[in-house]
Amino acid sequence: PLLSVHLSRRWPLQFSNNLSENAIRPFTVGRKNWLFCDTPNGAQASAVVYTMVEMAKANGVNVYHYLTYLLEKVPNDRMSDDELELLAPWNETVKAEIEHRVNESNQLYVNCQGAPATEK
Repeated sequence: PLLSVHLSRRWPLQFSNNLSENAIRPFTVGRKNWLFCDTPNGAQASAVVYTMVEMAKANGVNVYHYLTYLLEKVPNDRMSDDELELLAPWNETVKAEIEHRVNESNQLYVNCQGAPATEK
């Protein structure tokens, strides 16, 4: 019934799954790389890293700085769901920390680019 209502009103909307297709594109491209996951543990580790990268992208968080942050903050693989939630890329505290790191690294880059050359 909803589809017929939609079609009868001629709303300027279109049905599209482009967003979901674009979201899985890296997965399809990476399939050949995953042929070399020799063990179930290796495949599990690859899936976890892939998930972290895609979650960071989906939440507009810098992937490099987010993964660095996780490696510094995660004490081990035995964390409760509540503890993991505090490290999720949608957490405002995490977003602020990553933004701070991005700004810091950008400032370092600018300082390096603007520094006068030293003579030997």
